Amino acid sequence: MTDLPTRKLGRTGVAVTTLGFGAMELRGAPRGPDITDAEAEQILNRVLDSGINFIDTSIDYGLSEERIGKSIAHRRDEYFLASKCGCVVGGAQGEHVHTAANIRHGVENSLRLLKTDHLDLVQFHRSLTPAEFEAEGALQEALKLKREGKVRFLGVSGTLPNLVQQIELGVFDAFQIPYSALQREHEDVISKAAEAGAGTIIRGGVARGAPENWQRTYYMLPGTTLQDRWEQAKLDDLLDGASRVEFTLRFTLSHPGLSTTIVGTRNPEHLRANLEAARKGPLPAHVVAETKRRLDGVGAGSAPA
Repeated sequence: MTDLPTRKLGRTGVAVTTLGFGAMELRGAPRGPDITDAEAEQILNRVLDSGINFIDTSIDYGLSEERIGKSIAHRRDEYFLASKCGCVVGGAQGEHVHTAANIRHGVENSLRLLKTDHLDLVQFHRSLTPAEFEAEGALQEALKLKREGKVRFLGVSGTLPNLVQQIELGVFDAFQIPYSALQREHEDVISKAAEAGAGTIIRGGVARGAPENWQRTYYMLPGTTLQDRWEQAKLDDLLDGASRVEFTLRFTLSHPGLSTTIVGTRNPEHLRANLEAARKGPLPAHVVAETKRRLDGVGAGSAPA
């Protein structure tokens, strides 16, 4: 048993821990941090030992799928396994081909690397329009893989504006959506997905983690970084002894439409801190409201869905 809170992943009915593990940092150099197989095995087993039961990976994530298969395939019944499709096996990072043949090849290759006979969730790794999903048989093939039992549930790793149409299609069981206190443009569409019965997997829930990553430009306000937004809203005044990462993670967990949020790390100490924050649960409602009020006051709050 785990003391981590759980929520249902929408109509899948699966209880997932509100803190999930994003396995992108296991991809290895040169696309990611230099991490050995032994280090990857250590962090993956610590993830499961902590009670986290949701792991998200992708064909695009270099060695990630292979390392999961080597390290924890023998513990397969302990975690809900989500990967992606549409990526090109062995292709350039970000290369996607949405043909029936590529969807099948990608899923079957993932099954081989992950050493499993099924993926719990396969997510299209691009936010396509309904016409693009069907143009070359990609969605139809994914549904066929589901009927064959190689895939249990289908989803999309998506963004506005196409998310609304994707929800309305009614064929996707879950949506992976970016969201944090500092990037709230998907706040309303997360609620819309949850109300439609879909599970919601939040990425970016700690605003890219360490403050040194906050120098990236906030795209809704060109020239403004995540650090700028934090400081302009004077959010340090609300921390009450928490770190910025803890506060941001707990803000994300406060969204009532959230099923789980995936946070990736290769650092055991960062994992421990994230677990402690997740156990504390959502921020108090008045703190969430004040955070939103301050952020809205400096511009570019949540966008209408």
